[in-house]
Amino acid sequence: KLNTVITLNPRALEEAAVLDAERASGSVRGPLHGVPVLVKDNYDTVNMPTTAGAIGLAMSIPPDDAFQVRRLKEAGAVILGKTNMHELARGITTISSLAGQTRNPYDPTRNPGGSSGGTGAAIAASLAAVGMGSDTCGSIRIPSSHHALVGLRGTRGLASGDGIIPLSTTQDIGGPLARSVEDLAITLDATVGFDPADPNTVLSQGNIPDTYRDFLDENSLQGARIGVVSGLMGSGDAEQPVRDVIEAAIENMRGLGAEFLEVEELDVTELLADASVIGQEFKFDFDAYLAKTPDAPVRSLAQLMSLGLYHEVVDEGLRNSLEVESLNTNEYRDRLAKREEARVAVVGIMDDHELDALLYPTIRQTARPIGQRQPGSACALSAVTGLPAITVPAGFAEDEMPVGLEFLGRAFAESRLIGLAYAFEQATQHRRPPDFTPSLVSPPSSFGLLAAVTVTVPYSVLGQGSFVLDPNTRVLNYSLLLDGVGDTDFLLVDLHRKADDSENGPSIRRLRGNRDSVVGEVILEGREIRLLREGKLYIDVHTRERLTGALRVDLSLPRED
Repeated sequence: KLNTVITLNPRALEEAAVLDAERASGSVRGPLHGVPVLVKDNYDTVNMPTTAGAIGLAMSIPPDDAFQVRRLKEAGAVILGKTNMHELARGITTISSLAGQTRNPYDPTRNPGGSSGGTGAAIAASLAAVGMGSDTCGSIRIPSSHHALVGLRGTRGLASGDGIIPLSTTQDIGGPLARSVEDLAITLDATVGFDPADPNTVLSQGNIPDTYRDFLDENSLQGARIGVVSGLMGSGDAEQPVRDVIEAAIENMRGLGAEFLEVEELDVTELLADASVIGQEFKFDFDAYLAKTPDAPVRSLAQLMSLGLYHEVVDEGLRNSLEVESLNTNEYRDRLAKREEARVAVVGIMDDHELDALLYPTIRQTARPIGQRQPGSACALSAVTGLPAITVPAGFAEDEMPVGLEFLGRAFAESRLIGLAYAFEQATQHRRPPDFTPSLVSPPSSFGLLAAVTVTVPYSVLGQGSFVLDPNTRVLNYSLLLDGVGDTDFLLVDLHRKADDSENGPSIRRLRGNRDSVVGEVILEGREIRLLREGKLYIDVHTRERLTGALRVDLSLPRED
């Protein structure tokens, strides 16, 4: 239903059995021993195709594992399979020609973010313990924000990009998405470090602690100085719900001993303009990857496009990349220089104000419905400067969708960011699992709601019906047969919410019905799901004789045993 996984590892059970035998014999490799992990389908895996979601790479078996996949296996992780992604990592709503659209488990009518949206949705739905994604401009952090997860974009050079299908080698970095800061730290320990195949990782030498778990300190916010980036906080009606959540989080952190400063001198629009190199580098980096992958069915971006083996959602971006003839241009050099200027400016502001981190929302709007554009990303500050940023759950907006808060720090300050995120997470416990992600053991396809029928006396209207909710799609099917309503008496039927201080409350949507029956289906929104969970939804049959309701049906979820 969520469409998160492209390929399952056919040897997963066999590999798990070997690891179980190791544990039984007293040999444990570490905290990831036997732990199930899903990886984004742009990480090379020697026993499974690596497709980046494109039809043109559906049968592409790489010659070896990506460096980070190899490190996970050495740590004892079981790679369950490969997750869907926004095709070729060129977008943030996760749709691909090979696997289609991934859905958000908090509301399957909405997008899961991207490009690592398949990983985000799968980990939020507990299909694996942790997952691996890649981030070129928000592709780890945006899915983390949309799924109440923790995600880290590390400092450039922290982790190897060897064996990850590139979007831009200058901006790419792989890393984990997890349900807790501790899980992220454990996975980070296993996957970062020097790799001779990736020269950038020489920068990590001397900058990686023995374990990031040493920085899981609940008191890390005490005395911390944090700058709020005014230009990334959002404005206007569409962005206010997320801003409200972030501002509440800031107040939480003040109570935990953090000091905040408004950083208004950081003109992010000017600072980050014309500093991305994705459009310039993609064709050359992608073709170089294909040259090292002998079994890839296509040999170049040009061939992939000429055969039409890709999704139209990435068509414009691919065509623009195809037109780039050389990297030996003043425009490309200017963009690289702009990146360095941005990094120096950001670090300078942090130094001037003696800040531990900058803070802003990861994305200024919650996940939009599938098919709509997803605005509001603040991905570029970290992606352009190469500085590390961590996303941590900040709470839920008024539409009951998750909101992520982002801390950005100096180069190789991942330890400090992990400490700040952990202190906030432990104090607030904002994350909660999706309400209607079914259990992996005997998942229900649907279940009936409890319905208490109240008849207004002495008016004699009777009702008999059923109300069934599909937990995967949030579709509520309703069927209510009516008896006792006159031909001209029927007015309408609607769904109400109870007020906080009353058993009655306003109408929130009209239902289909007539004097004989009320039959149809509705897709419940996140707020309505919350009201249903709290027992605050009811249906009213309104008639001319009894405008206040001739028959009322109170709805609630069945109680768990």
